[in-house]
Amino acid sequence: MAGQQRTPAPFTHSLSARLLVLTIFFVMISEVLIYAPSVARFRQSFLVERIAAAHLATLALEAMPNHAVSPDLQQRLLERSETYHVVLRTPKRHMFALGALELPSIDATYDLREPVFFGWLADAFVTLVQTENRVLRVIAPSPQDPGTVVEILMDEAPMRQAMYDFSVRILALSLIISAITASLVFLTLRWLMVRPMERITESMMKFRADPENAEASLPPGDRVDEIGVAQRELGVMQQEVRQALRQRRRLAALGSAVAKINHDLRNSLATAVLVSDRLADSDDPEVRRLVPRLFEAIDRAVELCSQTLSFARDGAPKMETTRFALADLVEEVGEGIRNSELAVDAIVWRNEVSPDIQVDADRDQIFRAFTNVGRNAFQAGAKSVIARAEFRFGFICLSFTDDGPGIPQQARENLFAPFAGSTKKDGTGLGLVIVRDIMRAHGGDVTLGSTTEEGTTFLLELPARIEEEGEEKSLVGSR
Repeated sequence: MAGQQRTPAPFTHSLSARLLVLTIFFVMISEVLIYAPSVARFRQSFLVERIAAAHLATLALEAMPNHAVSPDLQQRLLERSETYHVVLRTPKRHMFALGALELPSIDATYDLREPVFFGWLADAFVTLVQTENRVLRVIAPSPQDPGTVVEILMDEAPMRQAMYDFSVRILALSLIISAITASLVFLTLRWLMVRPMERITESMMKFRADPENAEASLPPGDRVDEIGVAQRELGVMQQEVRQALRQRRRLAALGSAVAKINHDLRNSLATAVLVSDRLADSDDPEVRRLVPRLFEAIDRAVELCSQTLSFARDGAPKMETTRFALADLVEEVGEGIRNSELAVDAIVWRNEVSPDIQVDADRDQIFRAFTNVGRNAFQAGAKSVIARAEFRFGFICLSFTDDGPGIPQQARENLFAPFAGSTKKDGTGLGLVIVRDIMRAHGGDVTLGSTTEEGTTFLLELPARIEEEGEEKSLVGSR
């Protein structure tokens, strides 16, 4: 309902909430993209640490004369390195082995000498999704001596647990970063966008409730971005609309006053007609000579009053739609014009509209529109008018072409402006304005097709539709 204040949307449905959720969502996506290579790198570092610990464990073998240690020391070294078995290959082709002779079965082998990034990512997620412990065989160069290759057997479960702990830390860090980032982005966007949009929306709602209240106008800001431009343009639009509404109110009051004046004026003119009829019977030659001019002046005044009253009526023309043949209506318009006062001159009305064209429209209103176009042509000096009709882009397009002197440039600029578009000195300029109102009420329009010194063409359009009955198709006009 016009003027009714709308309840502000709850926060969960507001733009601010959506921005907050989207910010958190995109930050979490970024964290996921960061997490994948991070956990893969963590797994790689874990394995390298195990390789380094195993290398340190084999140093005890080098210190022994037979490159062998007691079973107790060997067990302690393996526990410290968290491995089942260690094999060390040096550049001098020496090989040292630390571990039991009976080894567990190997479930997977990883060679860290093959740096494949996407392979590391896949291996990391394979480790994370495991539910049981696997025995891994890991081969890599020693961090202390790149020329030395270390091969170990180890359990996967401790590494997987460490990766879980690392993931939890990453998740907690991601949540903290998301919260901080989302808060900063939320506050920034709310300051830069949401609050200005709320002020613009509030101004629009106040303006709708009371358009003539100047306090509802949005004050111009000094921002140079898109929101600043929208704010200034909205303020200008509100000011222009407010002025237009004030002018419209004054024109409405003026129209009501003119309607009352016209009513009284027509009564006075009726009395003048009666008096002029008496004067026509006068024996005075001078009086008899001036009476026709008096009749013409009275007729023009009556016509002016009638057109002004028609234009001053509020609302669009009331429609009473019926189906009728367009050619018959055009023919009736021609007969009416030929039987009017214009018939004193030799005028030609040619009806070339196909009799098969049917339209759904208000017959009286369309008759009035066609009559105005025809009368304007003959009053402007035309001797003939040709009416044609064709189907064009879903419309029935009627053209009225006359052989008059054409429309002056100044009149073309105000052709459909009331009281300004007439080509006659004593014309009101309301004829084409009424035609336009009638055609637009039917869903069509009227335009100036062309105008030269050899004649003028007006185009009147009515919407058309196609109906199928059996195998026959007929194109008819509709509202």
